[in-house]
Amino acid sequence: MTLSPDTIIMFTVWGIPINATIFFTWVVMALLTVLSMLITRNLRPDVPPNRWRTMLEVIVQGIQGQIAEITEGPSRHLLYYAGTLFLFVAISNLLLVIPGFEPPTSSLSTTTALAISVLIAVPMFGVASRGVGGYLKTYLEPSFIMLPFNIISEFSRGISLAIRLYGNIMSGAVIAAILLGVAPFFFPVVMDVLGLLTGLIQAYIFAILATVYISSAIAPKPEKDTL
Repeated sequence: MTLSPDTIIMFTVWGIPINATIFFTWVVMALLTVLSMLITRNLRPDVPPNRWRTMLEVIVQGIQGQIAEITEGPSRHLLYYAGTLFLFVAISNLLLVIPGFEPPTSSLSTTTALAISVLIAVPMFGVASRGVGGYLKTYLEPSFIMLPFNIISEFSRGISLAIRLYGNIMSGAVIAAILLGVAPFFFPVVMDVLGLLTGLIQAYIFAILATVYISSAIAPKPEKDTL
């Protein structure tokens, strides 16, 4: 059993080895791009929505509703970012049921990259919402003594995101391999169903946590009560 797709070399390009993590990341990106183009190619008011467009609208509205419950500020750009995270992680996990597919989310390098993107997105959204000075002041709240602790907390969020997603995906793969060795004719169906469910749950949790971290950076500063 291969614990990480990083060790699987698919092919080489100009002497550079392309492992399964990179290859299947490209596959997921291409799949999402092609599907979005096909679904939205007739996106006009005079064209009645088909089932694919209806499904996409349900997903978008669901994500938008979750974001609206978390953040109080503008959510359009946050919808783009959190929605992209959710769709990438969800599709990567759901395609696990296809024989031969190695989910890129089962690689620590992928989950770390996703976590780093959240670490970069948090200050970007914070600066865009509060300005440079206003965002930097959040590291001094409630007192300047908390500066090192707030910085450590910021990086620990990214580490926890990466470890959580990687650990959950890998633990599922290890359990599936053990069960397949015990009863190879019964457990594949059960594990496929559980894999679909846990894949959606992990995508949801990852996107929600990223939204919570970003919303804390863009939250409006509470006004002081005046007598």
